[in-house]
Amino acid sequence: MVAQPSRVQPPHVEVRGLEKRYGGVHALAGVDLAIARGTIHGLVGENGAGKSTLGKSITGVVAADAGTIEVEGRAVAYRSPRDALARGMTIIAQELALLPARTVIDNVFLGIEPRRASVVDRRRLRRRYDELCAHAGFALDPRALVGSLRTADQQKVEILRALARNAELIVMDEPTATLTADESARLFSDIRALRERGTTVVYVSHFLDEVLALADVVTIMRDGRVVRSAAASAETSQTLISGMLGRSLDVIHPPKRPPAADAPIVCSAESISRGAAVRDVTLHVRAGEIVGLAGLIGAGRSELARAIFGADRRDGGRVLIDGVDVSPRTPRAAIRAGIAMLPESRKEQGLLMGRSGVENMTLPHLREVSGLVVSGGRQRAVAADLGGVVELAATRERAPVSDLSGGNQQKVLFAKWLYRTPRLLIVDEPTRGVDVGTKRAIYELICGLAEQGIGVLVISSELEEVLGLSHRVLVMRGGRLVAELTGAAATEQNVMGAAFGALETESEAA
Repeated sequence: MVAQPSRVQPPHVEVRGLEKRYGGVHALAGVDLAIARGTIHGLVGENGAGKSTLGKSITGVVAADAGTIEVEGRAVAYRSPRDALARGMTIIAQELALLPARTVIDNVFLGIEPRRASVVDRRRLRRRYDELCAHAGFALDPRALVGSLRTADQQKVEILRALARNAELIVMDEPTATLTADESARLFSDIRALRERGTTVVYVSHFLDEVLALADVVTIMRDGRVVRSAAASAETSQTLISGMLGRSLDVIHPPKRPPAADAPIVCSAESISRGAAVRDVTLHVRAGEIVGLAGLIGAGRSELARAIFGADRRDGGRVLIDGVDVSPRTPRAAIRAGIAMLPESRKEQGLLMGRSGVENMTLPHLREVSGLVVSGGRQRAVAADLGGVVELAATRERAPVSDLSGGNQQKVLFAKWLYRTPRLLIVDEPTRGVDVGTKRAIYELICGLAEQGIGVLVISSELEEVLGLSHRVLVMRGGRLVAELTGAAATEQNVMGAAFGALETESEAA
């Protein structure tokens, strides 16, 4: 008897020659990629490399301009995410699409509730929910309001929603961007459990160590094209970076250039208080100095920054710029006084997502750039100058900010504050959701601004970033400044010791 050749199982999803343009931006340029069933497939690349667009194309969120998508060997043509879901494909975006005022169980089965005589069958609904949680290995109270859950648990709700609709492939786009280390570790366990149950996961992330630890296969993208796909075990962070950038990136932080010893103090915040979040904090920043503000989540760092900027009302204290008491009560007053701030969430607090980069960059300065009537030509000229400073491509200046990558959105946010040079620049999570190449560009921009004599206050949940940029590090805990670290004392161990209460100075940093 002649042995029959074994049939090779087709990829779960395969794309060939996929193309997508957004105006002048070539987001996907002939992408060929195969994703095996029941694997975790990592996608890495700089901002704008095409990772998210590829994930959205696979799941029907965006329609490709050309090319083919095959699911288990059969060509498909999606007209909507619903069409993709019918084939078992869905995406969990970085901005979760849940109803915060509804319960967990309502969100999971929204639109597909079991009914009896047009009335929702609550008993069957609960039975299906329990079966689904058992399958996924989750333990979530079905009666809890989604808005009351931590982000990590909200992501579990999104996963349950996908599984309730028989999703066999889930694209996860930057799932740990807003999670703590513990929450991320729990999510990784959930993702591995999904793989063990046969679900395919496409994992899009800027955190290369996460991708290497989780993924079976990693695909590197650059400029809308696939550079290569390889087993994660064959890659390292450095090889991924080289593939993403087309060059090595030996040093991510620029060399530190400390301010002159006699540099004047540009900003003093004295005895700032705001409820229990900020308690009698005093700090100063000198011209050309980068001061890092470190601490655990909830330590009061962002609250302190917002109180200095006038975005939140202060209960006590004052703010001085160049020795003059300005104590802004509103952001408008802070801007007039020479204070600028990049907020923690660019999408919710920093940018008008439906407007162009040109409009966002010139919005705080319309009176100066246009006078009584808005001059589009003058706006574009100013935006071109500002875009050049932050290395934002001209084609991206005119695109809606919502169409830009996270890194280019962050560049627009920086640019809007550079028309009028501030005395103090506060940057809260300056590189969140930004790839390694853009991180380096943002670090160089921050250091360059400091060299011009601007005082910079940096807040970041990435301790390596705080230590790599700052001339001086202040540590907060429980709303108070508990340590000031400089030079050789500014180490990860000392910062974490102060943040957890194992190391504390005798007096608050001044």
